Amino acid sequence: MKKTIKLAVVAALALGATSAFATNGDVMIGQGAKSRSMGGVGIAKAFGAESALANPANISSVKDSEATLAVTVFMPSVSFTSDLATTPGSVADSASNLSVIPEIYYAKRLSDKLVLGLAIAGTAGMGVDYDADGSATGSTSGTFRMKTALSLLKVAVPVSYTVGGLTVGLEGVLQYGSLQISHQAQGAPNGFRDNGASSDIGYGLEAGATYTTDGLTLGAVYKSKIGMTYENTISASIGDFGQTNNITSGDNLDQPAEIGIGISYTMGESTISADFKNIAWGEAAGYKDFGWENQDVYAIGYEYDAKAWAVRLGYNYAQSPIVEQAITGNGEGSTKNFFNLAGFPGIVETHYTLGGAYSVSEALTLDAAFIYVPETTNTYNVSELNQQPTAEFATVKHSQMGVTIAGTYAF
Repeated sequence: MKKTIKLAVVAALALGATSAFATNGDVMIGQGAKSRSMGGVGIAKAFGAESALANPANISSVKDSEATLAVTVFMPSVSFTSDLATTPGSVADSASNLSVIPEIYYAKRLSDKLVLGLAIAGTAGMGVDYDADGSATGSTSGTFRMKTALSLLKVAVPVSYTVGGLTVGLEGVLQYGSLQISHQAQGAPNGFRDNGASSDIGYGLEAGATYTTDGLTLGAVYKSKIGMTYENTISASIGDFGQTNNITSGDNLDQPAEIGIGISYTMGESTISADFKNIAWGEAAGYKDFGWENQDVYAIGYEYDAKAWAVRLGYNYAQSPIVEQAITGNGEGSTKNFFNLAGFPGIVETHYTLGGAYSVSEALTLDAAFIYVPETTNTYNVSELNQQPTAEFATVKHSQMGVTIAGTYAF
């Protein structure tokens, strides 16, 4: 049965690329074009069927039946340099600079109070590709030919129930994940580690609620942690760097729990909405082992809805969950710093968004969103990395652009 589920989810995941940079750590700032164009809000602001993975209570906003197909194209720009380089001053640009992420949403009103939905969507990921940086015997820019690809896709069945101004929502979540890590390493067979992609399926629960009165909506949401294990990936890589006894989660890389609140106010054609959420990276196996800290995310968005068309804009800020680790004398801090910067640089913080909608007919609406993320630069100490004892620093630069296009059909 598990193999059958995997095949079905892999087929959906195959619509997109195997690595996708997201923006709050490894989590996309929002699901669907409407949310992303408003800075990722969606806890209190309802977007019909697209609300399933933001707050399941908000699928209650569909009038009858509604289906949405969305495609997001992410264009990250990541570069790396360090004094690990065999060619001093050289910079490597990651070849993982384009990712396509699919989303499918459906919701149907069963009664005045009850709405049932379905969501199949890529929700998170990250990846770099420095495999061409140097040869098997050396790395031009000190990347050790690091190549990573993490992709996550969720399948959820939300249900919402409304009594008066109060709506509650609940959904079970199946998450499919794939992780690949390869790199040069002195401890690896023939000096290079490539175990291929490893996948797993995990399960979680998401719950939400909203209360609406006189144009004002308050919302809250909780998403449980989802345990994930990618066999023969993280543990093998860490072992090559001599850190098996210091970084102890093995191949576990759990997707962290989230909790959030939101507020939205509509007056005439204008709506302003704001969300706050906390992503518990520091309590998730794998991430906490590499020193990731819990992350507070702030989002605000504005919408002018003229019915036949709409204009949206937004802002999203979250301080990077990745912090420089202290040098302790056993190489642990340097190894964490190197893997965080070279392999999983989820360091971007500020996001500017805009977009809009156009109603082709009473049934069909087209939406679009654009996200711009200015460059963030981090430099960490890697002076005790056992790959190169004379190393002192590593620097990564990361910026992003993203475009989402969606079509929604109401019937």
